[in-house]
Amino acid sequence: MREINIGDLVARKSYNCDILFKVIEKINQSGRGTVYILKGVNMRIMADAPAEDLKLQTDGDVKRFEKSNRDAIVRSMGGIADKRRTKAGKRGIKKVFLYRSEKPFGRSGKILHLDGDRDYLEMCMDAYREMGLNVEGKYMPENQQPQRVGEMLRTYLPDILVLTGHDALDKGRDKNNISNYRNSKYYVDAVREARKFEPSYDDLVIFAGACQSHFEAILEAGANYASSPKRVLIHALDPVFVCQKVACTSVDSIVPVQELLSKTITGIEGIGGLQTRGKYREGMPGPGGTMG
Repeated sequence: MREINIGDLVARKSYNCDILFKVIEKINQSGRGTVYILKGVNMRIMADAPAEDLKLQTDGDVKRFEKSNRDAIVRSMGGIADKRRTKAGKRGIKKVFLYRSEKPFGRSGKILHLDGDRDYLEMCMDAYREMGLNVEGKYMPENQQPQRVGEMLRTYLPDILVLTGHDALDKGRDKNNISNYRNSKYYVDAVREARKFEPSYDDLVIFAGACQSHFEAILEAGANYASSPKRVLIHALDPVFVCQKVACTSVDSIVPVQELLSKTITGIEGIGGLQTRGKYREGMPGPGGTMG
């Protein structure tokens, strides 16, 4: 087997090659020799492993991971992307007549997404845009989120706030002690700062957390939704699917928690939350114009 290099796609033998990783760093550790720092391609996980635990992934292996990921996304999107493409296609082949209409128009909730990982942020932004959602996305390391979230909220005035990136629970450590988590304390502090800006759970909806985050502490700090109830890994796009459901549910309705969780890729083991009012508002009359 050839030497493993930065940028290679690998999986860990000790975990039955269950997650696709990219090698992002190679370091020498005393007593361990060469250790590779890994980042999940689709799962919000950082890890390290020695060379003997890593298996380079072939093109076929990568395609299988990609298909599994694509299938999971399609299930979670519930056909949203296909419906949007179909409508766009119809507009392209059929002339649209504009006229004054009494039919309602609508506005979905505005999303502000702060992410501690540039690659995951880009992936999420592509998904938001595919869904036609109103979103601002900013790369922001987890340890900066508590200091900067207030400024971001004042600048963008969102209806929905996402605070995410990476996290991890030290193996074998007490899950109730927040000091045993890589970044949970930053999510907790950032949520608290956001609630100073807007205390109402319905006026500002907050999703916070990443892989294995301290779910209970984040909810207690003031989040509507958080990860990870069972301390499992979550998919990079799980925050997007939470936001889509909230942003597109009427302000007259409470988002059904069980239904929302069923729309995520990780499900109830990875995401949990509280009853929350939707952020979609209808208006009337519809846009006017002249027939053409």
